[in-house]
Amino acid sequence: MGAQLRVYRQRIRSAKTTKKITRAMELIAASRIQKAKARVDASNPYTTAITRAVSAVATHSDIDHPLLTEAEKVERAAVVIFTSDRGLAGAFNSQVLREAEELAELLRAEGKEITYYLIGRKAQGYFTFRNRPSERVWSGGTENPVFETAQEIGEALLEAFGTPTAEGGVDEIHIVYNRLVSMVSQVPKVHRLLPLQVVEGVAEAAEGVAPLYEFEPDPETVLDRLLPAYIEARLFNALLESAAAKHAATQKAMKSASDNADSLINDFTRLANNARQAEITQQISEIVGGADALSS
Repeated sequence: MGAQLRVYRQRIRSAKTTKKITRAMELIAASRIQKAKARVDASNPYTTAITRAVSAVATHSDIDHPLLTEAEKVERAAVVIFTSDRGLAGAFNSQVLREAEELAELLRAEGKEITYYLIGRKAQGYFTFRNRPSERVWSGGTENPVFETAQEIGEALLEAFGTPTAEGGVDEIHIVYNRLVSMVSQVPKVHRLLPLQVVEGVAEAAEGVAPLYEFEPDPETVLDRLLPAYIEARLFNALLESAAAKHAATQKAMKSASDNADSLINDFTRLANNARQAEITQQISEIVGGADALSS
């Protein structure tokens, strides 16, 4: 009984230590998520505005820009996967990797070769463990993204998109990342980055007179300046969304771990009390038995 009681008490101490760690991580994630969500909210207006601007130029001008034109036959597609550098975030990384695998299977079914660009150590570890190749990897700044990272990723993607497929280039670029829906819900999202899709309600014109646009100096120059900025803005917004979703997933996971630790502490405390009561009962029985033996 004594050995069993010591085991229960050791497990209670371990559960309490674990709870302290998970509780601290939960509070840290809760403090970081507000800043991350504020950065997402601050970047959304600019991302929406530049998307509408690019869509307006693409819709209301008769030009054939390389970043807007779809290839007659798409031979190779790039998939950019946004994960985190650290774990302890529940299904955050697994769900985005699963979504990327489903996208890759769909693209392969269409006869397209896949090239991967990885963001975050979790994606890098996933591909390394399976001995699968990737074109480029960016890691080390997923929890607090900086715009320079988005610029670097954008330059690599534009270079690949501008290179012929025979020389290792790509015809399409897709991004897969987690979007923060709420504090308890993070949903993976797939978006085709290039060729540009006309979105955000610019294509539909009002009934009657169509809108008039005048581009200065000319539509080609405007697109040459806007499209790289658009790519960088969308990538940076995806980095911020992924970071905010990761903090929310960490808070949720650590809250669940703390609750599980509380449940373990209660269970082992009850078992320890039962073991202590049985030990006391056994000691009393031994004393009474010894007293009876002496009196007889």
